[in-house]
Amino acid sequence: MSSNGSDVALYGHWICPFATRVQFAIAQRDIAYDLVDVPPSAVRGPDFVLPPEFVEHSPLLEIPMVRVGADYLADSIPVLEWLEQRVDAPALLPAEETARALVRERMAWIDRHAFRPMIGVYYGVEPDKIARASAALAEALAEMGRWTAESGWLAGPEPSLAEAVAMPIHVRMSGLRRLGFDGALTEEWTAHGERCRSLPGWAAVEWSSEQTDEFVGRFEAFRRKRRA
Repeated sequence: MSSNGSDVALYGHWICPFATRVQFAIAQRDIAYDLVDVPPSAVRGPDFVLPPEFVEHSPLLEIPMVRVGADYLADSIPVLEWLEQRVDAPALLPAEETARALVRERMAWIDRHAFRPMIGVYYGVEPDKIARASAALAEALAEMGRWTAESGWLAGPEPSLAEAVAMPIHVRMSGLRRLGFDGALTEEWTAHGERCRSLPGWAAVEWSSEQTDEFVGRFEAFRRKRRA
């Protein structure tokens, strides 16, 4: 992280896909920030003490939350846009209105059509539900791959906030495979992943093999508990 005078803090945790979106965007924009490790509620141990400012400013007590100066905001997509307004750094949201509208449209589409089945894969317990979520995710990723055919990116000629919203899918793909995602990935979507791994922000969110193992282990344990 390079210093550019920003007074920014991210309250988040590596296992949370919504925090991953924000951390990628912050790193990609080369914004200096402090990371305050706050696990998502499902991962917090009984002795974990939430920071008082997090309790005060995160309405649902969920991550991600960001502080800029003395101001706070929670919820990943609003935070991504807020950071564009509040922090002077290379933008991931185009200035031109038509281009900006396309990025926003695709952010919302990814959130609805790709994130929901992705979460359905790893929170799935019964094989048929996992299979349905897997098929829906594969279909969504194929559509997203088609968006990249002209420029290589999801919403225009260069990486945008659409990449930030989609980034957790690339980050956790090997873990999703181990948890039941069996969809075929198109050449376009695979190539998009390769391009994303070359971006400066990738290093901030890339998982180690140990993190992938922990992710998979947590959801395998969740399934065993639900099936017991």
